[in-house]
Amino acid sequence: MLYNELGKTDISISYMALGCWSLISDLTWGKQDENDSIAAIYAALDHGMNFFDTAEMYGNGCSESLLGKALKNHRHECIIASKVSSTPMKKDVVKNACEKSLKRLRTDYIDLYQIHWIDRSVPLSDTMEAFDELKKEGKILAIGICNGSRGDISLLTNLVQLETDQLPYSLLWRAIEYDIYDKCIEKDIGILCYSSLAQGLLTGKFNTADDVPDGRARTRHFSRKRPNAKHGEDGCEKETFKAIAKIRSICEEINEPMANVSLAWVLQKRGVTSVLVGARNPEQIKKNVKALDLKLSGEVVSKLSKVTEKVKEILGPNADLWQSDSRFM
Repeated sequence: MLYNELGKTDISISYMALGCWSLISDLTWGKQDENDSIAAIYAALDHGMNFFDTAEMYGNGCSESLLGKALKNHRHECIIASKVSSTPMKKDVVKNACEKSLKRLRTDYIDLYQIHWIDRSVPLSDTMEAFDELKKEGKILAIGICNGSRGDISLLTNLVQLETDQLPYSLLWRAIEYDIYDKCIEKDIGILCYSSLAQGLLTGKFNTADDVPDGRARTRHFSRKRPNAKHGEDGCEKETFKAIAKIRSICEEINEPMANVSLAWVLQKRGVTSVLVGARNPEQIKKNVKALDLKLSGEVVSKLSKVTEKVKEILGPNADLWQSDSRFM
């Protein structure tokens, strides 16, 4: 396992992290056995992953509670990130939400505390006053944002020491390349990547849009006609699965699994601090970590970028996976 510094801190995090949303049962991921989830967490530790990312909104606290239960005797080995989504994000609301997260996680501090989505009804200065106080109190060690736009980064870096921006980034979701990516590099903000396997699309598991369960077909790749879609767009199902077929062909040429190639493509990007992967059992952890040993040639990286360029163009610079009236502003 390789490790990077978390932003400008001296906290060392694994280059691959366990994203803990998929460890619980919900609409997106379906039913999940708790024993399998805990076994996946232990497998992650065994493979050198020390970074675990969760959020209060994942299963209304269930993901935090599960992680707290699994890591209660391993807290000293781990770096835990969580996110606040309680609204309105006024000072007292944020501080109360953090206390509840600490209780569920069975810890007295959170290494990285992040805004899940900025509440634009509340001045950012009010929200960040809470974060600043929590940091001074030792209840959080570092401050990050999830789904932060170029403008958000500029505002936040004037208010607090911002360490990271957690963003959706994959071969099929390259919206951050329009302007957010460069802003993170400019401001020395670590990029944490989520949905780097596009919620399973880049594992090769699905051959057509119809194969994808409704719970996962909520992103802007899919038609607004899908039952759980909120974006109101036509999507780009044809282009997405055409790109997937071309990615599969490239992977077959180099004799490597699509999932590993897709993760390696993100891992090799400059400025990426850690890539979050989901896993529902130990076997998926074992498969994912193999991507760390895969070094793609410049030619392969270029080919992969080229065959997904059309999807990037259609989806455009809106980095919001789920909504066309973007919360990225």
